[in-house]
Amino acid sequence: MKNSKSLLLTESGIMLACATILSMIEIVSLPYGGSVTLFSMLPVILIAYRRGIGWGLFTAFAFSLLQMLLGVNNLSYGTSAATVLAIITLDYIVAFTALGLAGAFRSLKSQAAGLALGTLLVCAIRYLSHVAVGFTVWRDISIPANQALLYSFVYNATYMVPETMVTVIGGITLSRLIDIRSESLTRAAAPKKAPDLAVLFSGIAKAAAATAVITDTALVFSKLQNAETGEFDIRLISSVDWPLFSAVALAGLVVAALFSVLAKRVPQDSDVSLKRLFSAIPLVLVLAAEVVIAAFIVNTLKEGAPDAEGIIKIAVSAAFGAAAAGFAVRRYAVKRANRG
Repeated sequence: MKNSKSLLLTESGIMLACATILSMIEIVSLPYGGSVTLFSMLPVILIAYRRGIGWGLFTAFAFSLLQMLLGVNNLSYGTSAATVLAIITLDYIVAFTALGLAGAFRSLKSQAAGLALGTLLVCAIRYLSHVAVGFTVWRDISIPANQALLYSFVYNATYMVPETMVTVIGGITLSRLIDIRSESLTRAAAPKKAPDLAVLFSGIAKAAAATAVITDTALVFSKLQNAETGEFDIRLISSVDWPLFSAVALAGLVVAALFSVLAKRVPQDSDVSLKRLFSAIPLVLVLAAEVVIAAFIVNTLKEGAPDAEGIIKIAVSAAFGAAAAGFAVRRYAVKRANRG
């Protein structure tokens, strides 16, 4: 793989843009800190898996700094210079830089297995980092001093378990569709060279199943923490909207089953080519990122004059929006040059 610095920086820029914007989209937000986001760790994990641990750590470190800027208000809870330093180090630098280790299993033949194991590894490190700062720094602030270690383990699990599930499912689904390790993101190789249409239908089936699992996970875990005390309480599972849970599960099952059947019914000699569609996926992601960025900035400005944190979020979003646009322009220019 040709790793020119300009290409690496461009890829990292667009992935950081996606990760930062996705981190602002919270599926579940817990009252005492921590949230389940929409695949916010996945873009950084993909860079680490695609380009290796070295470049992955560099990108993940940049992501940790961005997360610290976006959560700068949390530093005000530190009661001393030592606690502020501990928050910066454990809650941000270590927790998010660890994502760069996701390429540790890149050598495995199975892309899905390598990505899943790498994701589990970095999520475990991030979880332990949050646990450590929880029972040391946050005790007596947002975590009761009594049994602080146990409380920190349980509390951080209420968002890290579903966050890990969301990320693993997203990574496996994407790895089934795209060869992440190739220089140009192409369709993942199928064991029997499946027709493009079959691959598309199979991808839709897996995406539907993944969406249902993620949604139902959020519906359940969002209810397992006491809003007044922040304590994990399994008894609160009775407050889950089970009719909605069942409807989502059923819809996901039906759509997944339908497209799985359609995928198997595609003739092996089908000449329908979706090469252009697969090659357009990166540009579609860029366009989606631009739309989300624009919507976020507009909604933030509509709420009135933004505070310091709001200004930082707008500036970061605008910068990464520009980076995403630059990526799209460069990709188009390279393709045009190759055709010439």
